[in-house]
Amino acid sequence: MSRLLRPALLVTAVLALLGFGITPSSAATSITVATAIGRQDGSTASVTGYVVGQPTATTTVVRSNFPNDYALALADSASQTSTSSMLYVQIPTAFRASYGLQSNPSLLGKQITVTGTLTAYFSHPGLKNATAFTGGGGTDPGPDPGDYYAGAEGKTGAALKSALHTIISSQTKLSYDQVWDALKVTDQDPSNSSNVIEIYSGRSISKTLNGGDADDWNREHVWAKSHGDFGTATGPGTDIHHLRPEDVTVNSARGNLDFDNGGTAVAQCSGCTADSDSFAPRAAVRGDVARMIFYMAVRYEGDDGFANLELNNSVGNGTAPYIGKLTVLKAWAAADPPDAFEKNRNEVIYSQFQHNRNPFIDHPEWIASIWP
Repeated sequence: MSRLLRPALLVTAVLALLGFGITPSSAATSITVATAIGRQDGSTASVTGYVVGQPTATTTVVRSNFPNDYALALADSASQTSTSSMLYVQIPTAFRASYGLQSNPSLLGKQITVTGTLTAYFSHPGLKNATAFTGGGGTDPGPDPGDYYAGAEGKTGAALKSALHTIISSQTKLSYDQVWDALKVTDQDPSNSSNVIEIYSGRSISKTLNGGDADDWNREHVWAKSHGDFGTATGPGTDIHHLRPEDVTVNSARGNLDFDNGGTAVAQCSGCTADSDSFAPRAAVRGDVARMIFYMAVRYEGDDGFANLELNNSVGNGTAPYIGKLTVLKAWAAADPPDAFEKNRNEVIYSQFQHNRNPFIDHPEWIASIWP
């Protein structure tokens, strides 16, 4: 005796008899941007990615001064800058008020999902005729720290420092000339893609004004290169985790001073102070400076032909491979936790240049474990 068909199966059977095929929705499971770029076949799909700007031409994506609400670019990483790794999304009229970047500039860096047709837009891999946009609340978490820092799991103190040294010593090294181009990417002004932000002064300055003349920007060694006598040698002298753009005059004012509170105002550097043996940057980047110094003290342990760099609680260290004051740098790190600019910089260095990370940006709590 046959069993009665359930209602859903009955509907399916009837539709099949009438010639209507039933296929699962291609938008049920989202795909990555990379997959979407490779599947420009006119099919329908849901694509999940991070908003990285607005395409205005085949190879041009702007990240500020958005001209309208007609398009956006998605990537698998919020820090992606290569247009070849981006999907250009056409925004239909119904979605422009909610997902157009001119009306919603805060969407930059947020994760969204778009359902539409995988086909070229601006003569570039794209998605058109969108029928759904969702998301916009999450930001790129970066790589899984559990993978990168697996060797440090469960460790504290000296054992943690040793494990982190091993992890972050695996890196691609840059030449001193390559540093110029790298800093134009790592320190790009989020509000003006033609400029970089100077670390101490906070001034936004044209990328093209790099050099040695007054009011140019140059390559500041946050761990002063004379503290360990490594100069501009490939290694600590070219490690962009501590190399930052800075005004030539302000860079000279800092010189090779240690870091400490106090002193008098520094010309052309609002919020900076200095005296005969120490320097303090503006408050907004004091934590950034501290975490760069902690990185250097872990990365360079004297096992690669360079000095063993260490922190102490002194100023006036001169050419010794030490920088202080440790207590002040710890306080700066606690008062100024990592912000979006610093986190993005760490990700860009990891994904595009050196392929290593500053662990104290990812795990600020490790500072107290290594330097209690």
